[in-house]
Amino acid sequence: MEKKRYIISGGGTGGHIFPAISIARAIKRKDPTAEILFVGAHNRMEMEKVPAAGFKIVGLPIAGLQRGSIGKNLTFLPKLFVSLFKCRSIIREFKPNAVVGVGGYASGPLLRTAQSMGVPTLIQEQNSYAGLTNKLLAKRAKRICVAYEGMDRFFPADKIVMTGNPVRQDLQDIKPNLPEAFKFFNLTQGSNMKTLLVLGGSLGARTINECIGNNLDILIRKKIQVIWQTGKYYYERALEEAAQYNSKNIHVYPFINRMDYAYSVADAIISRAGAGTISELCIVGKPVILVPSPNVAEDHQTKNALALVKNNAALMVSDNDAPDTLVPQITRLFEQDDQQVRLRVNIKKMALPNADEDICNEVLKIAL
Repeated sequence: MEKKRYIISGGGTGGHIFPAISIARAIKRKDPTAEILFVGAHNRMEMEKVPAAGFKIVGLPIAGLQRGSIGKNLTFLPKLFVSLFKCRSIIREFKPNAVVGVGGYASGPLLRTAQSMGVPTLIQEQNSYAGLTNKLLAKRAKRICVAYEGMDRFFPADKIVMTGNPVRQDLQDIKPNLPEAFKFFNLTQGSNMKTLLVLGGSLGARTINECIGNNLDILIRKKIQVIWQTGKYYYERALEEAAQYNSKNIHVYPFINRMDYAYSVADAIISRAGAGTISELCIVGKPVILVPSPNVAEDHQTKNALALVKNNAALMVSDNDAPDTLVPQITRLFEQDDQQVRLRVNIKKMALPNADEDICNEVLKIAL
């Protein structure tokens, strides 16, 4: 029997790349003979992460539009036309049976070209508010896999499949309070000490990091030990801020490699509200305070967060309010056992743990 071939396109951030890799692995589990090619954008994170995961990737010169900068957008159309031409060449040469778009710069031209050439396409929309590119591509897509209810306000209802967003395999079965996880982070286990996990993003969420840095004295006084992932740009400053207190309870990292351990020991979590992160948090099932980034298209992180808040599955603090209210909110949460239980139960109800398998099944159904 002839091998099936699939292209998975998108990237730009870990929130797009890790789900894409999860989908690819699910396809390989179902069909070990399948050939998979990734298509990403030059000089973006996927060009490093995808090969590291064992898959081949081809890069496009595509870039996004820069808001408020006419000069930086002068090269957009030439890059788009070159990318569209290259997409046609890729599809002719690879001959995919289906194409999957996960979002990011490259997915638009690749899916648009595939549709024009008669190749079945599947869109994986991660957010609760659909992006412009996916809305434009939806009419000719065969399937649209979503993670939130009510997405028929953006897409044709008959094409929508509720799957959730894929998450990393090591997060599927988190064991709470693993002794080796406490040891890994050099944390105190037991007593009255609470553990706060702060996710400042891979590059760094300025507001979250500044809120923590400016209030370390309060956290230390309240006996809250902190695993603080700052992102690479804030790391040095955070080290300096933590060093002023000489406290064994503040643990600063630019990036956390063992997120399964971090989630295991966390009693509560502060995080941005990216779609992939929220999907992980639902599976982990810990009390969460979300601080949506204001610097994203269509303010989609706020909409993601509100989808949890309306189900009493998370708390939300706006980016503007965070300097005054974020740390008081977390200290108050640690004093409210009933609220912690309520948040844990409700966020766990929103988990869709088999997203990668469910999306994979839809891809196989539409393949030529």
